[in-house]
Amino acid sequence: CEVRPGPEFLTRSYLFYANRLFKAYQFYYWDPSCRDPSYSLVIKGKLRLRQASWITRGATEADYHLHKVGIVFHSQKAMREVASWINQTSHEGCSGFLPPGRTWAPGALYELLSAKSERDCTAALGFAMHELSLVRVEKHYQPFLQPQQSGSRLVEELYLGDIHTEWVERLHYRPTGYQRPMQNAVHHVHPCPACGIIYRADEHHPPILPVRAQLPMQLSGSWVSTHCEVRPAVLFLTRYFIFHGNNHTWEGYYYHYSDPLCKQPTFTIYASGHYTQGIPSSKVRGGTELAFKVTQARVTPMDQVTVMMLNSSEPGSCGLTSSWSAGVEQDITPTNGCLALGIKLPHTEYELFKTEQDTKDRSLLYVGERPTDGSSPDSPDKRPTSYQAPLIQCAGATEEFSNYVSLKYLGKKDANGNEALKPLPVAFLLFIALLFLRWD
Repeated sequence: CEVRPGPEFLTRSYLFYANRLFKAYQFYYWDPSCRDPSYSLVIKGKLRLRQASWITRGATEADYHLHKVGIVFHSQKAMREVASWINQTSHEGCSGFLPPGRTWAPGALYELLSAKSERDCTAALGFAMHELSLVRVEKHYQPFLQPQQSGSRLVEELYLGDIHTEWVERLHYRPTGYQRPMQNAVHHVHPCPACGIIYRADEHHPPILPVRAQLPMQLSGSWVSTHCEVRPAVLFLTRYFIFHGNNHTWEGYYYHYSDPLCKQPTFTIYASGHYTQGIPSSKVRGGTELAFKVTQARVTPMDQVTVMMLNSSEPGSCGLTSSWSAGVEQDITPTNGCLALGIKLPHTEYELFKTEQDTKDRSLLYVGERPTDGSSPDSPDKRPTSYQAPLIQCAGATEEFSNYVSLKYLGKKDANGNEALKPLPVAFLLFIALLFLRWD
C-alpha cells in the first residue's frame, strides 16, 4: 500500500505492450492499509523511451501521451467527493461532469480524459502521469529462502519518477527522483502476498490487501538503508540511524555519492541531537509525529571536488577556513553548520514516522519524505504526509557495526602514485550482507 503526499493511499498495476501502448491501473483507498477502496482509475496511452537522462544518472527519459482515463467509484461517498472536486475546480468543459444527486452505479465507468474529444477533467484529482517521464529498470538475483533450495531467482523492479510533495506542483513537475519500485509480475521479490492480488485486479475489482498488524512505534536500535537511494535534484545516498530510547537521543550518518549505485562517495554527514515523544498523526493515519532537534554535526569530504568546494566557502561559514582534506572529518558545530551544504545548527525538523514488519518479519522504519524543493520541514505546516524508502532494523547490532558503516577509508595509491580513497573491504561485505541476510 503506497502513501503519496496529501496523503493519498493507493496501489498500482501497469502493463506495457511491445507496440509502446500501455494500460495502467491506479486504485485509491480511504485507509493506509489499502482495504477500503474509494475509486479506481484506468489509464491508457502510449510511451516512447528516449535517451539516458542528463539530470538523473542511471535513468532513461521518456515521452508519454494519454489516450483515455476512466474512473470507477466504489461508493456513493467517493462519487460525491470526486464530483464536487471536479465541479468546483475544473473549467467549463468539466463543470457538469456528474449532475448533482446522481446515484452511484456499481461498475459504471465515467470518462475523465479523452484525447479524441479533447476533454480533460483530471486536474481536480491532482492526477498526472509525469512519473512515466523518468524510467529505470533494475535486475538482481534473490537467493531462495528455503535451506533445501540452492541458487537464486531473478527479480526485476521498475522505478518511475517521483511525485512532488506539493499538491499544486504535481501537474507540471518533471521528476528527477523515483518512487518506491514496482515489482515485475513474473520476476518479483518473494514472498510478496500483495503482488498476485494487485496483478489480478481491475477497475471493477480493486485489490483488497491482507490485514497487517499495527505495530507500536519502537524506535530504539539501529536502522540502515536497504539500497542506494535517489532523491530529487540528483542526490544519491544511504542512511544509517541509531536511536537511544532511554534518553531520546539520536545519531545519523548520511553517506552521499555521485552515482546511482552509491559506489563513488562525495561526502558523509554525521548528525546528532534529541527527539520528542511521538504522538499519532491526525493527518496521516498510521503515522507518528515527532520533532527532531539537530544540535551537532560533522562532515567528511570524500572526493577532491567536495574538498575544493568546502575550502572555497565563505570564511567562518563551514568549519575551519581552508582546512578541509579528503577523508578527514571536521566538526561544523562551532560555525553553526555549513552554508555550502545547506546545514544550519541548531535545527528542528517536524517529522512523520511509521514502523512495519515485512513479509520476512523484519522491522522496517519509514521516515517522512523530504520536500521536493530541497527545503527542510522546519515548521509544523511543512511536516511530511508521505514516506521515503524504508530503513531496516539491524537486529543485535553491536558497537563495531557503527564502525563498519561509518565508512572509514584507507589511503591507497592509484596508478599515478596519488592517494586514492578506497572503502574498507569489510564495509563492502557488510553492505552485501544487508541486502541478502535474513534476520531472525
